Amino acid sequence: MSEAKPPARAPMTLASVLTFACCYLPYSALNTSLAVQVPNYFARHIGLGLTVGGIFGLIRLIDIPLDPLLGLLMDRTRTPIGRYRPWMIVGAPVLMLAIYMMYEAPVGVSGGYLLIWLLVMYMGMSFLLLAANAWAAALATSYTQRSRIFGAMQGLGTLGSMAILVIPIITAQALHRTDAQGIQAVGWFLVCMAPLAIGLATIRTPEPLGKVQESHVSLSDYANLLAHPNVLRIIAADFFIIMGPAWMSALYLFFFTDSRGFSTSAANGLLVIYITAGLFGAPATAWLANRINKHWALAITAVAYSVMLIVIYLSPKASFAIAAPAMFLAGGLAAGSVVMIRSLTADIGDEIRLEKGHHQIGLLYALTSGTTKAAGALAVTFTFWVLGVVGYNPSEHAVNGVAQIRGLELAYAIGPIVFVMIGGACFLGYKLSAERHSEIRRQLDARDALHEERAIVQRVSGPPGEVTVTNP
Repeated sequence: MSEAKPPARAPMTLASVLTFACCYLPYSALNTSLAVQVPNYFARHIGLGLTVGGIFGLIRLIDIPLDPLLGLLMDRTRTPIGRYRPWMIVGAPVLMLAIYMMYEAPVGVSGGYLLIWLLVMYMGMSFLLLAANAWAAALATSYTQRSRIFGAMQGLGTLGSMAILVIPIITAQALHRTDAQGIQAVGWFLVCMAPLAIGLATIRTPEPLGKVQESHVSLSDYANLLAHPNVLRIIAADFFIIMGPAWMSALYLFFFTDSRGFSTSAANGLLVIYITAGLFGAPATAWLANRINKHWALAITAVAYSVMLIVIYLSPKASFAIAAPAMFLAGGLAAGSVVMIRSLTADIGDEIRLEKGHHQIGLLYALTSGTTKAAGALAVTFTFWVLGVVGYNPSEHAVNGVAQIRGLELAYAIGPIVFVMIGGACFLGYKLSAERHSEIRRQLDARDALHEERAIVQRVSGPPGEVTVTNP
């Protein structure tokens, strides 16, 4: 039998990439709102105070084990419409229900109410994020194509994040609504956007089906994954790279209003600039990664992001003109870091598939999804705990002294820099370069082609025991 030739897969067109990337719009928008708006909304308007931080931390103890189970189920899923498509379709109504209950919560509800609906919301986000990441990895198999598709997802997701930050500004300035009513308007926007964006992506995007039988993965595979050095790198890097911006986001409105002297609308305006930068930062980092390798691009973004945080911290109070450029650069760098983490995860998934002989990308993305959500929630828990230690009061109309504001400022500046720098350092000594990944893909494609050729031969020759007569 002659050597099998790897099957050729044409690169996705820009229109196809952007269509699929629409699925990231609701996730990115909701994730930004959960990081910046929801803790502040429940602490100040709903009246839960610093208890919110403890609830966000507690939800992780309940929710994190869900992602490994979902990853296992996704890798075992076989349906006529694909492996990942059904999970994204199911995620839409789950998200819509949780969003409505969270953003329309009555004033004075208990912490149990927040706990329950936050859990449902994170479950819907898991459906969406795990399926989207694994589906993207299946659509784009090359080193450079993955930077492109994950860059598009991050960049397009930025539009959703921008929208949820602009909505409160419009409701406050044009419609003269309260800050709380602005957040409720964000909720209705998310409820409407989720089915439209997810529907477009799932209807218009084909889902490639793997050629290798992969149904035998089990929970024990998670332990085997954690023994892989590059898996440990990626989950550690994912946690710390996400933890830095999430820490900043949890303190953002407190810091920019009480320390920097900005109004809530002006602070939201700066955050719009920060998020908008992702439209440029994500593709720019993808471009850089395809020239110097992804792990070096990640290290550069981590260092530069930390420098921008120092600039923001040292900038004069209430100076929009000085803060805006620094926020733009910081936002672009943060978005680029996330693109690199997602793309590096897909590359490591290929390495593991070559070694183990079966597909485990769903499991791998489940691990990184768990660390991503853990970082986001623990950032709220730890930052609110720090606020309690320094005596800062987050309630509406509260007056904080010089010592409390100083504690807020130090917490805002130190935490993100430490975490992001640790995340970048996780890839020191990393060996999975573009050249190494190209060789891995060549071997995987050849093996898939051989598997397909054997399957064709078996279908032609008939089942075992059947005699096929050929003419001499």
